[in-house]
Amino acid sequence: MPERKTIERARKDKREGKSPTTQAGEFVREEIHHVREGKHGARSTKQAIAIGLSKARRSGVKLPPPKKGTASARTRRQASRDVAKGRSGTKRRPSRSRSRAVRQALKHEGRSAASHRALAKQAHSSARRRPASQRSAAARKAARTKGARVRVAAARKAARTRARNR
Repeated sequence: MPERKTIERARKDKREGKSPTTQAGEFVREEIHHVREGKHGARSTKQAIAIGLSKARRSGVKLPPPKKGTASARTRRQASRDVAKGRSGTKRRPSRSRSRAVRQALKHEGRSAASHRALAKQAHSSARRRPASQRSAAARKAARTKGARVRVAAARKAARTRARNR
């Protein structure tokens, strides 16, 4: 069950007209936080993200299941089940024994899936799958919406990185 604060943040994003993926990002953030604080672990960064997306869909975020060819049939089927659950509006209590079993299984997994390094690696590999034009457009948009002060800080950081890698 997602925390109330997470649901409120996602609703705020929706009111502001942000995309479903941005709204779902709040749930992913919560999941990463859970792994970091030791509530449970995750086998990989992808698993932690998947748990967050599933929670988002079940909470009513209008996030469609992945398209054919981008994920396995099982993943797509589960995602559409999550979407249906989010749409139904009826809140059934989850099975206690099943919840406990899942939590116990996740407790045995490692915590490094939520490390800064693992997240950066995941972001990098998923960005590499997108065409250069999309990556460039995203960077331009980020620069546009950043604001002067943050842009200056980013430029300084980039210069420092370049100097270190020479």
